[in-house]
Amino acid sequence: MSERCTTCGDVAVPLRVTELLPDGLALADTGAGSEEISVALVEARPGDTVLVHAKEAIAVIGR
Repeated sequence: MSERCTTCGDVAVPLRVTELLPDGLALADTGAGSEEISVALVEARPGDTVLVHAKEAIAVIGR
């Protein structure tokens, strides 16, 4: 089984949510700065680590 998305070939990466924004968005720490991601599919809060694929959080993997 592949660890890559069969549609786009990308991988999901763990990021830490630093701030929740309106409309199901959040800021996440990439280690090199902040990136805006969607958290519409998960119940994330600041400090949570989420698994992100194509700027969409698909799972909360750490609180």
